[in-house]
Amino acid sequence: IPEKEMESNLTLKEAYIDGYWKDIKNQTDEQEEMARKKYAEEYDLDSLLVYAIIKAESNFKADVVSKSNAVGLMQLMDATAEDTANKLGMEYNKEDLTNPEINIKLGTKYFSTLYETYKNIPIALTAYNAGSGNVDKWLTEETISADGSDIENVPFRETNNYVRKILRDYEIYKDIYAEE
Repeated sequence: IPEKEMESNLTLKEAYIDGYWKDIKNQTDEQEEMARKKYAEEYDLDSLLVYAIIKAESNFKADVVSKSNAVGLMQLMDATAEDTANKLGMEYNKEDLTNPEINIKLGTKYFSTLYETYKNIPIALTAYNAGSGNVDKWLTEETISADGSDIENVPFRETNNYVRKILRDYEIYKDIYAEE
């Protein structure tokens, strides 16, 4: 790569990181950041991975509801949130899913169970988006491998793009925080 092109790429990367940094600082509040770190630690996840999931799911908007009725920062479906709350011994109220702390607690716990099940981040992210039933089917049919090395074979384009986006953002967040 010519030196001038490398400088140009570096500048683009720096601008990209700067844009993400502004996203983080402008769109999250102290309560969300504390909850993200608290529950990531409690459920043995990297808080920057949780950040990348939140960015992809809701773009840091606590009250967003998807067309499939997923709610909040981590875009939880009612049945998934209720099941996770029951496993945690929490009272559940669907209206609480717009509360950042509750949403992050339930979403982080749910993702941690997927990670425990599949033992790798790309496959757990695939299950978070497409559902465990689909992932189990794709693993059984060898559409994807259990090590996540062929995640590009996920048959759902939306899920395929979702996983790649989160993995990319996760790496960017690690770069951002490494510089602090």
